[in-house]
Amino acid sequence: MENYYNTVGRIFDIQKYSIHDGPGIRTIVFLKGCALRCRWCCNPESQSYEIETMMFEGKEKVMGQDVTVADVMDVVRQDSFYYMRSGGGMTLSGGESMLQPDFAIDLLRACHDMGINTAIETTAIAKWEVIERFLPHLDYTLLDIKHMNSEKHMEFTNQPNDRILENAVRIAESGMTDLTIRVPVIPTFNHTPEEIRDIAEFAASLKGVKRLHLLPYHRLGQGKYEGLGREYLMRHIEPMPNDYVKRLLETAKRAAPNLHVQIGG
Repeated sequence: MENYYNTVGRIFDIQKYSIHDGPGIRTIVFLKGCALRCRWCCNPESQSYEIETMMFEGKEKVMGQDVTVADVMDVVRQDSFYYMRSGGGMTLSGGESMLQPDFAIDLLRACHDMGINTAIETTAIAKWEVIERFLPHLDYTLLDIKHMNSEKHMEFTNQPNDRILENAVRIAESGMTDLTIRVPVIPTFNHTPEEIRDIAEFAASLKGVKRLHLLPYHRLGQGKYEGLGREYLMRHIEPMPNDYVKRLLETAKRAAPNLHVQIGG
């Protein structure tokens, strides 16, 4: 066993039997720490790299633990049979996995050592030199594009989008990973047909991209904010009616006729 199995990183959860974060049945490894502070984030416990205590069902729950690559792989490889049967594997999520590059990359390497498919959910906010290190070890990438306007992106996430859009182009042009664009569709942020059209047109312009997933806003993470003693800034925002979401879906399909566009995924 190579030394990289001893690389240490900080996670806050491992979720088995997922069917939403990449092809097939997958194990999702959630890493701590994120550069963005999206107002609607359903995993607020992922944002800080620090280990936190969250109230959950009336009890204190520690969010975050330091583990080795070997520790994580002991869990991931338990379901190798399901990966092989379904075309699944391991997906890195967060937080933003690319902010723990040594640990995340070594997890991906370990998966490939075992013949396990790899995927990542990312905002591509990292520097290109970091992203470039990931690409040889990724089979599938789910990349969030939240808005085409940098000022509005900054207002709702605390980060501009210039680097994200630039990195999206470079990842697509590399041809090294199967790339899907995902859009969290958030009322008051990016839910107008015009905003969705602009994102869809950008996704369609990316070399090799075949899929665009629209992820409608929900409030399932609201209780976590209360558990962390934080204010949920979207508490007055209602989820969109299904008919309106379908309208946005049709808008995206017209703007990106070369892509497979769907709700969820």
